Amino acid sequence: MQNNINIKNKKAKFEYELLDKYMAGIVLGGTEIKSLRNGRASISESFCEFNEQGELFVINMQIDEYSHASHYNHKPKAQRKLLLNKRELKKLHKEVKTSGLTIVPLNLFINERGLAKLNISLAKGKKLYDKRETIKDRDNKRNLDRIKKNFNN
Repeated sequence: MQNNINIKNKKAKFEYELLDKYMAGIVLGGTEIKSLRNGRASISESFCEFNEQGELFVINMQIDEYSHASHYNHKPKAQRKLLLNKRELKKLHKEVKTSGLTIVPLNLFINERGLAKLNISLAKGKKLYDKRETIKDRDNKRNLDRIKKNFNN
């Protein structure tokens, strides 16, 4: 078992323009948290959605089945409820409904108290030319850092 679990969604910063960030708790069962503590999860294809009661759920989050469990194991791609304050939920629900924004998970981690937390962000989808500009900026920064390193030596 790993001590430091930090599962990231690397595609999120490339695919979306991140606006507001929140930290949410996750409702997990026994075998889910055990599998998560072993680092057996993925949030690369996941997103968040509200149900009819105004509760926020993360969809498409993959938590692999726990290897030492019996037939009471969990479903790997089940919807999992996120825990936020009512004020934060209302604000997010209003933004998603009116502006057409989406909520994407950024990283999944276990805090010092042993609780699973998910950093989520209100995001706006990027266009193709925005993605090209991001790639260009990243390449320019890499080249500039390389020139600075050679100049200092």
